Amino acid sequence: MDSKGSHKFEINVIGQISHGQFDESDNLFCKYVFHRGTDWKAPNSHDEGISQVSTQSDDGKRKFVWNFPIDVTFESTNPYGWPQIVLSVYGHDSFGRDVIIGYGSARVPVAQGSHKVTVHMFKPVSSSKVQDFLGWLRGTPPEYIDPKRTAKASGREVTRVRSTGRVVLDLQIVTRNMDNYVVRANA
Repeated sequence: MDSKGSHKFEINVIGQISHGQFDESDNLFCKYVFHRGTDWKAPNSHDEGISQVSTQSDDGKRKFVWNFPIDVTFESTNPYGWPQIVLSVYGHDSFGRDVIIGYGSARVPVAQGSHKVTVHMFKPVSSSKVQDFLGWLRGTPPEYIDPKRTAKASGREVTRVRSTGRVVLDLQIVTRNMDNYVVRANA
């Protein structure tokens, strides 16, 4: 092992948030943030971002094309807390207020190479019709305070949700020094 940086392994995630398919709205934008364990660092990388607003395609497929770039390098000494990408898609309600359309998360692929990752999106629902109406009236539909909750196991079993669509990611994964830590992935 060389003396510079070999005590850590690295994962480079390069790609894009390609597109989403949603039936509910128009003029959508997507936020992303990476959730990871405490041993993981992203030096000199932006591990969160927000896309431009996209309108629905005219071809009947209801696609919202973002092609929003992702380029982040993670380093760690421990595979525990493997990085996950957390997505939040927002649109506008009938009064022009930003409202959540869907949340979703997916683990960063372990294997090197190109990956097409489909993230199924969902959003919380009110526990009653009265709360649903009041949320619509105030412009405060149910949403998570911390979008990273979708990447955590605790507390999710008590949340009522409904499916809203999906987002497709095109990712290329490059690793370095993984063999030094007996972290192997079959492509």
